[in-house]
Amino acid sequence: MGKTVLITGAGSGFGALTARALAQAGHTVYAAMRDTTGRNAGRVADAKAYAAEQRVDLRTVELDVLSQESADAAVATVLAEAGALDVLIHNAGHMVTGPTEAFTPEELAAVYDTNVLGTQRVNRAALPHLRAQQSGLVLWIGSTSTRGGTPPYLAPYFAAKAAMDSLAVSYAAELARFNIETSIVVPGSFTSGTNHFATGGHPAEQTVIPAYEERYAGLMDQVSQRLAALAPAGADVSQVADAIVEVVDAPHGTRPFRVHIDPAGDGAEEVSQVADRIRAEFLTRIGLEDLLIPHTTA
Repeated sequence: MGKTVLITGAGSGFGALTARALAQAGHTVYAAMRDTTGRNAGRVADAKAYAAEQRVDLRTVELDVLSQESADAAVATVLAEAGALDVLIHNAGHMVTGPTEAFTPEELAAVYDTNVLGTQRVNRAALPHLRAQQSGLVLWIGSTSTRGGTPPYLAPYFAAKAAMDSLAVSYAAELARFNIETSIVVPGSFTSGTNHFATGGHPAEQTVIPAYEERYAGLMDQVSQRLAALAPAGADVSQVADAIVEVVDAPHGTRPFRVHIDPAGDGAEEVSQVADRIRAEFLTRIGLEDLLIPHTTA
């Protein structure tokens, strides 16, 4: 049976691919993005054309994760139009590259705002509905950088994704008794097929960069090339969308807590297996093992 899905940051990359894949799978999908009547108007038109051509239920909705009012309005639109919201996918994110020292605290806070606080705004808009209906799925798009290989010059993004992962883990336990399921889908380094690197930001203040360039000349190009070289033939970002569809389509209560799609094999999956096992064992030790699965206490 088709579900109503809201996915943030769905103008391009993982988000757009996932929105289309879920629509093809028979779901009603709201591809959320900001500035739908301005710079993203073309992407709105593309989604509408895709829906008509493929005869699927793919819609768009205005949602800026930096605004609580925008998040509230987006969820209200979904509920008014579709009459339901079953799946919330946290995908919106922003990457910056450069020597960590070069970023001001305010620039780090801006990355955190998009990647972490953005999820909190959308949760605060959507979770009252999911809690009231005593069902749903919150799916978080993480990153292997949280626990795997972490090349230099990506620290603000890595730190924010790690914070988002911690938030997701805590939410999982806190939502379980409302019968709301949590899954964390963890992509590895896909160096093509997304706009992460192309649209990534850089430090505005450039004075410290020359000192780093003396000893780390061309580092970001080297990182991109070497990550691409690690990926096996056939690695494609569509694998992430396919994995998300599989999670959404799984019966409630059977969905995996964490799924890795990591062509480079940076080790994150092995570390996460240990961390997630310890989490489960600790909750069991303190008598809260019921928080490991969604259920209703009503």
